Amino acid sequence: MSYELRDHTADVAVEATADTLSALFAAVADGLAAASAESVPETGGDRFELDVAAESREALLFDYLDRLIYERDVRLVLPADHRCSVVEPGKGDSGEDEDADADADQWRLTASARGVPLDAVAAREIKAVTYSEMALERRDDEWYAYVVFDV
Repeated sequence: MSYELRDHTADVAVEATADTLSALFAAVADGLAAASAESVPETGGDRFELDVAAESREALLFDYLDRLIYERDVRLVLPADHRCSVVEPGKGDSGEDEDADADADQWRLTASARGVPLDAVAAREIKAVTYSEMALERRDDEWYAYVVFDV
């Protein structure tokens, strides 16, 4: 899994690749952390968990990143060291078909991040994630994402 920050007019973009969709979401989130601070301490901060559901893969990525920005603002931490598990509609965490329920047609994500206190980093404000030029697709044998953030 890897990511790179890309210049984008007055904004910043994250371009990422990974072998799995779950690893791709984590890579984009790590890119968001890198875009938010000059450096992220390797230790410190408590892990927190979050769950997100959406109607499509793209909406799930958008909502996940938006939630991380929200958590940053509410908890006053920089979410870092992301761990993600993405589950497609109709599949349980084990990948097997679920019984019919209200969320069976939703993409779901369970994630955790280490919340680095903002006063421990030289942070710059990322205002929002955007749908502008967003890409989320399978390319040959890996997943690819491109996400623009408003700064």
